[in-house]
Amino acid sequence: MIEFPADDPARARRFWEELLGAKLQAREGADGEGWQTHSPGAAVGVHSRGRGPGDSFSLPYFAVGDLPEALNQVKALGGSVIHPGERWAICKDSEGTPFGLAQAPLEA
Repeated sequence: MIEFPADDPARARRFWEELLGAKLQAREGADGEGWQTHSPGAAVGVHSRGRGPGDSFSLPYFAVGDLPEALNQVKALGGSVIHPGERWAICKDSEGTPFGLAQAPLEA
């Protein structure tokens, strides 16, 4: 998933919905705040701009099978964990570039 911060979320949602031809739906519960697509392929999300590392520029998220282990690996490789979470986390790589990690859904 790639996440876009917006000064005007309604304007940003309209832009991405019309460009991609996909509806951005409101997130609920543990999914966080904002809106995102739920169609096949990479998801696109929009949220209100804030002060965090993912609030200034677009932020890519990568799915991982074991989020706690991936966060340990980020630190071991010289990166940092900015916002740990149970389902998703915000990190910075060894060069200070922010990115997100998301717990991949368990297979049934």
